[in-house]
Amino acid sequence: MDNIKNDDYYLNRIITDITFIVNHMKNVDLQELHDNEILLDSMLFRMIQISENAKRLSSDYRDANSNLPWDEISGLRNRIVHDYGNVNLYIIYDTLKNDIPDLLVQLSREETL
Repeated sequence: MDNIKNDDYYLNRIITDITFIVNHMKNVDLQELHDNEILLDSMLFRMIQISENAKRLSSDYRDANSNLPWDEISGLRNRIVHDYGNVNLYIIYDTLKNDIPDLLVQLSREETL
């Protein structure tokens, strides 16, 4: 069984993580995210994974899809990993509820082109 790690592989991983976030954040409000340490850790982990896999996409893919926020995806990962104790929960919540679902729509659109 070949485990070829190419753009399709990393895109599938990204889409899987984004879909996980969208499904598990559907009915979650800010207070619940704050109070549920396991949920928050899980969401942060998935966001880190999205960023890590986005960085592994070829520069050709990222250049061909320059409308996607590659720098922001990487930047958020760096904030989570390097400044974990000071991550603004409001920004994380907004990203989880608004930006991540938008990213799923954008990636789905790219996949159908």
